[in-house]
Amino acid sequence: MMHILIVEDETRLRKDLVDFLGLCGFAASGVGTAYELQQTLEEGPAPDVIILDVGLPDGNGFELASQIRRTHRCGIIMLTALGDSDDRIRGFESGADIYLVKHSTLREIEAATRSLLRRNGSLPTPANSQGDRWVLDGTNWFLTAPNHRSLKLTATEYAFMSALCSRGGTCQREDLMETLARPRSSFGNRHLDAIVSRLRRKIEDSTSLPAPIKVVYGVGYTFTATTIVE
Repeated sequence: MMHILIVEDETRLRKDLVDFLGLCGFAASGVGTAYELQQTLEEGPAPDVIILDVGLPDGNGFELASQIRRTHRCGIIMLTALGDSDDRIRGFESGADIYLVKHSTLREIEAATRSLLRRNGSLPTPANSQGDRWVLDGTNWFLTAPNHRSLKLTATEYAFMSALCSRGGTCQREDLMETLARPRSSFGNRHLDAIVSRLRRKIEDSTSLPAPIKVVYGVGYTFTATTIVE
């Protein structure tokens, strides 16, 4: 299992990254200071990727990246609030492989991590990967496929996907119709089937993958792939 070390002094962000990357199948851990980073590296083994904050309370991320690059063969993703071109150039010159600003979503950070691991030969390319994990972004209403292609969902499509994924199994027709029905309007089986049909086609057109939405005859619908809801 790939080990990802998050070096971030903001407790909430560090915990969110550790938890999310853990759900994504990585062995993720976090530290909040340059001192703890150096201790972790000395105790070894080195992580596969370090996600490094530039503004640590006891160290400069640019200098730390240079030190890491001289002594360890791990990937470095810089995560910082400094977003202008001079800072990005300094980040790359100091040894960062990828430079991300802090308003990047957890999904973007995970995608960057996987991309870096593939680039370093630690992960198979998407064409060879057998994973079927999808990500449902509840903030921006995006559904992202295992091949990293995304599609924007409508409010109705997102409500359907959220209901389907939150059940962890088959969602009954009656529950789905109750979730999707608008006030003072009728909503029946034909409406539900039409929404599912359009969504399946939209997913397949946008991702070039089969839509993992299956009908359970006489019961309802189920999402057959592994899903993470952000």
